[in-house]
Amino acid sequence: MISTVLIVSSGFGFMAEALDSNLKKHGFMTKFAEHKVREIEEKKKDCDIILLLAGDYIYNSPETLVYLKDITVDEERPLCAIGHDEELKEIFQYIPQDHFKKVFTRPFDAKYIAEEVKYIAKAAEEIKQGKRILLVDDDPTFLKMLQGWLRDKYNITAVKSGMQAITYLANHSPDLILLDYDMPITPGPQVMEMIRSEYSAKEIPIIFLTGKSDRESIMRVMKLKPQGYLLKTMQRDDIVATIDNYFQTHRWDNYF
Repeated sequence: MISTVLIVSSGFGFMAEALDSNLKKHGFMTKFAEHKVREIEEKKKDCDIILLLAGDYIYNSPETLVYLKDITVDEERPLCAIGHDEELKEIFQYIPQDHFKKVFTRPFDAKYIAEEVKYIAKAAEEIKQGKRILLVDDDPTFLKMLQGWLRDKYNITAVKSGMQAITYLANHSPDLILLDYDMPITPGPQVMEMIRSEYSAKEIPIIFLTGKSDRESIMRVMKLKPQGYLLKTMQRDDIVATIDNYFQTHRWDNYF
């Protein structure tokens, strides 16, 4: 599959031309957009990766940076950036550094960047074709950690409340929901009831996340008849392996 890279920059200078040439040599199609929200919105259609080529313009374009953050999160497009240290520092005020798939510091090697973008495109395509998981947890630290553990193998969307999950499910159908059991306002069991009452979402598998490992708590979880549960105290490799196994077998083997 041929991927398309949208290069966001200020004009078509020497560096942009070098990127364009090397990306095409590596099999990419390219588009260019000025650092304006309206132009990016028009050009982003059918683009698989967004490459931000920083310049002096970024100091006066906070709305563009915020827009790039929003569309790459909402539409799950990989985002990369190229810039001097000070330019990147400015960008990170609006787009967290860990949001970028890759950050390249000037001066840069256009050939090396094209090779790295090719790797990113391949990984993104594999994820796109793979399973989609919705993470629901009010603990931002755990949510971020779990997202980091799974995003290399699965297409991950993370929300911080039950109501955000219900809103997401109105337009999306993930292959699995990992649902926190203890949440304020709308706890996990109530969220599960709401999901099961929706015709379009009632068949989506739900696995609870719980920090309680005693038998009584686990049996309380399982009485709700989810597809399974994960203990938050489990090690990273165990959590990932358990999810992998569920997708492979559609069975849950961790009952007490």
